[in-house]
Amino acid sequence: MVSDKLTELLRCSFVIIDKPRGPSSHEVAAWARKILGVEKSGHSGTLDPNVSGVLLVGLGKATKLLPFLATKDKKYVCLMQTKKPQTDEQYRAMFAKFTGTITQTPPKESAVAKRPRKRKVYYIKPIQMRPTQALFEVHCEAGTYIRVLVSDFSRLCGGAEMLELRRIAVGNVYEGSAHNLQQVSDAIWAARRGEESALMRYLIPPQEALRLRKVVLHDSAVEAVCAGAPLYVPGISSFDEKILREDFVSLLTEKGEFIGVGVAQLTSKEMGAHKSGVAVTPETIVMERGKYQRNW
Repeated sequence: MVSDKLTELLRCSFVIIDKPRGPSSHEVAAWARKILGVEKSGHSGTLDPNVSGVLLVGLGKATKLLPFLATKDKKYVCLMQTKKPQTDEQYRAMFAKFTGTITQTPPKESAVAKRPRKRKVYYIKPIQMRPTQALFEVHCEAGTYIRVLVSDFSRLCGGAEMLELRRIAVGNVYEGSAHNLQQVSDAIWAARRGEESALMRYLIPPQEALRLRKVVLHDSAVEAVCAGAPLYVPGISSFDEKILREDFVSLLTEKGEFIGVGVAQLTSKEMGAHKSGVAVTPETIVMERGKYQRNW
């Protein structure tokens, strides 16, 4: 038996898996589902089987929230081998050429349309450079393919291949927060015997994983929003600053319970100034209906 709080987290939370090389991202998410005994799991940001690193796995109703994580920036560490010796200056010049806005065509193995698209590479930082090998870190926009980047390097330097790739961060989630599947298995084993602390640390509530600005609802407005109604200004208890129109926001109860994600129809200033009108429209609601009293 596990506590009600842990049961609630298992119904809707994220676990950060340190994916090993070998299995697919889908297999890792399925293993996490079986280990934790939940009905549904999914992952954000597919890693190729031979790539390791940070994989965000949604559990239960959190799978509905995965699209909001798919757009987060990514960081990778890549080990590349070149056919011809390169100087440090040649490596740096090559990296500089593909920093900024670049155009890529997804590889044929990918599940997206194979047409050119623009992506941002914020930096390519050398870690260790040798004549025929370079270890470097890449910070890039979601949807950037490092394998394609290495292919671009290959055309410039007379041949190159990617020996190893590891994702070290997704948005503000870094590899230091990731856990391997054995650790997750050990944690659920301990939780079923009354020691829940490890598993509670591993399971990330939706509002923490999404890191969106927050709007807190009065109890009287919660059930209506859970039923799909927009959130009107009188139903707001509090809100974060710097919310802009069309921003995604996390909707929370006054107890801190996660309701879902909405789209702001008013800015923070307008929410504070207006006495009526629609403030937020629901986008993805995960809280079950009936938890709060109906007031209509």
